[in-house]
This record gives sequence, C-alpha cells and structure tokens, in this order.
Amino acid sequence: MASAAAPAKQPPAADRVYDHVKQAVLDRRYEGGTLLTEGGLAEAVGVSRTPVREALLRLQAEGLIKLYPKKGALVLPVSAQEIGDVVETRLLVEEHAARKAAPANPRLIARLEELLDEQRRCAAEGDLSAVAVADRCFHAEIVRSAGNQILDRLYDQLRDRQLRMGVAVMHAHPDRIAKNIAEHAEILQALRTGDADAAAEAVHQHVSRVRLLVRGDDRWGDQR
Repeated sequence: MASAAAPAKQPPAADRVYDHVKQAVLDRRYEGGTLLTEGGLAEAVGVSRTPVREALLRLQAEGLIKLYPKKGALVLPVSAQEIGDVVETRLLVEEHAARKAAPANPRLIARLEELLDEQRRCAAEGDLSAVAVADRCFHAEIVRSAGNQILDRLYDQLRDRQLRMGVAVMHAHPDRIAKNIAEHAEILQALRTGDADAAAEAVHQHVSRVRLLVRGDDRWGDQR
C-alpha cells in the first residue's frame, strides 16, 4: 500500500515573518510611516515573538524598516535621496543595456512581447503589484541581454526598491499604467528595428519620469 504523501514542510518561522512583512511593504499594505508591533506581527503570521525579532532585524539591514526598542518597527518612507539614487543607477545600467541589445534577437523580442501582454492583462485585472513585477521584469530582461553579469547582479540589487516605487507611482497616478505600457512598446519597437540611439533615448525618458512621479510631480504627464 502506498504511503500517504507527507505534508509540505513550512519555511522557518522567521522566514515566514520576513516574507510577510517584506511583501506587505512592497505592496504598500504597510505604507511608509506605519508602526508595526512584534505582538501584532506574531499574531498575523501565527508565530512567537522570537522569530519576529529575527525577521525585523533582517528587514532593518535592508533599509525597509527602523527598529525602536519597546515600541516596534517603523516602515521607512521612500526618501528623495533613495529615489534619486535608484533612478541614476537605473539610467546608467539600462541605457547601456538598451544600446547593446539593439538590434534585439528574436528570443528577447518574444520575451518582451510576452511581458507586455502580461502587464496589459494584470492592469485590466487591477492587480497593481503584478503589473509592477511584470514592469520590472521587462527592464531586467533588457539588462540581462547585455551579457554583463556584474551589471546584472548590480541591477538585481535594485529589485525591491523598484517594485516599491512602481506600486507607489501606480497608486498615485493610475493613468500612468497605460502610459508606462505604451512607453515599453516604444522601447520594444526601437530594439526590434535596431535603432540603438532611439532605444537608449526611450529608456532615458521612461525611467527619468520615475523621479518626478514618485515625488508627486507629474509635469511630464501630458506631454506624450
């Protein structure tokens, strides 16, 4: 007689708390300025307070929260400095990658088309977190195609900050979702035709908007 399948083993308690808080911060369910308590998190995840403390220490090291003894953990807002640093790094990496990617090979074109379709589907369903993930993956595919593993790893370090900013922009400027998708289509078209200058310029215009939009400035919103 075949034995019953063993139940799937749960991740360690600290990992479950870490994943819960991090995803909630990236999704903006825990917005900047929110004060989290060990007891509240322990109850939400169904664990003791010890793994909560361990998870919060990891999140503090990543710059997402700040611990206050006997009070809890404050979710840190996205600062102007962080926005500027992320955008500057993205421009340096992504413009270079776009130039190297043009003309894009059929495999990259197919993957970017797939991600564009995914963004459209998630936008239609109103799933902003999924839109942000697909958006980030679109750019990451172009960076990866450049074939520079050091730049690829550097870009991956921006992942969480990009996702958090992306969701923030979509909540504050829902009209930007369709515009972002249209701008991605422009980048894709430039890569498809092999126009490296046009691809780099499209990336520059698209990424530069993040700095203004996250700060609540939509001066470029009606210029397209």
